[in-house]
Amino acid sequence: MESIKDELPFLQALVKGIASQFGENCEVVLHDLTLPYDQTIVAIENGHVTGRSVGGPGTNLGLELLRGSTEDGNKLNYVTQTKDGRLLRSTSLYMRNQEDKIIGSLCMNFDITDLTMAEHALRSITMSGLQAEVRESFVTNVNDLLDALLQEAQEAVAKPVAAMTKDDKMRMIGLLDQKGAFLIKKSSEKICTYLGISKYTLYSYLDESKNTINTGD
Repeated sequence: MESIKDELPFLQALVKGIASQFGENCEVVLHDLTLPYDQTIVAIENGHVTGRSVGGPGTNLGLELLRGSTEDGNKLNYVTQTKDGRLLRSTSLYMRNQEDKIIGSLCMNFDITDLTMAEHALRSITMSGLQAEVRESFVTNVNDLLDALLQEAQEAVAKPVAAMTKDDKMRMIGLLDQKGAFLIKKSSEKICTYLGISKYTLYSYLDESKNTINTGD
């Protein structure tokens, strides 16, 4: 296949078929990576999952692959997060021509936000009364350590970021503070990005969480 245009009717039908099979929470996207990168989407179903539509751009993963910054190729069953904090379980498959040049990709993004919340609810029932697990993260750099602390704090709040209230985010920030996350250099920027808040809001929430602990409220 020299161009995905050669098989476009079949690929468009494939996009529709996969989306129909897995339902409205599964976004399926077809990219023509021979087009300018700001308009690679040539077919999409359930675009409400990420807010994209035909004529939209590719993601950073495809850009890195085209640039040659990574040689990973296909990415299967990985978890990512939308800009509004919804959790996605994703797979990205890349199509190449006879010269092994990448010409397109088929991507599936399944919104697991509600399933994750249900899982936490069930776990709170089935794991109730068990002795608390002690978690220790063995990492090779502090960025990985901060990622582990963010995941642990979010699990404690038991909500994806998209579903968090101000109190939830404040609680998560308080937990991160108790775990020493703010001792890591530049951690505040990563935490702000993860929670979708400004630095001013971060430190405001941090002060409020400390006051709550000190007053015993």
